[in-house]
Amino acid sequence: MLALSYPHIEKSDNQPAKLQRLPRIRVAQIVMDYLAYGWSVEEICRQHLYLTAAEAHAAMGYYFDHQKEIDQEIKEEWDQVQGSSSQSVRSPFYIRMKAQGVL
Repeated sequence: MLALSYPHIEKSDNQPAKLQRLPRIRVAQIVMDYLAYGWSVEEICRQHLYLTAAEAHAAMGYYFDHQKEIDQEIKEEWDQVQGSSSQSVRSPFYIRMKAQGVL
């Protein structure tokens, strides 16, 4: 079996894949821009000036080779956000805007 190595990507057991140079940036975060906005790697780099083209390409390569893993990570994060936002107290501003149909 061939073991693949992804330059710029670090993956530890039971941890999300992340950038080596910027360990707070997960591959899933980069992929979310691709999925949500349809951005190319070049556009992702224009929107996030801290990313190099090589890092963004490596993240997308990792995603396409590990799509099920990254999609699951995104789904879990989405579910967590939805659960916590449904339990939070709405601000008066939110309530007024919702009543006016703005939100």
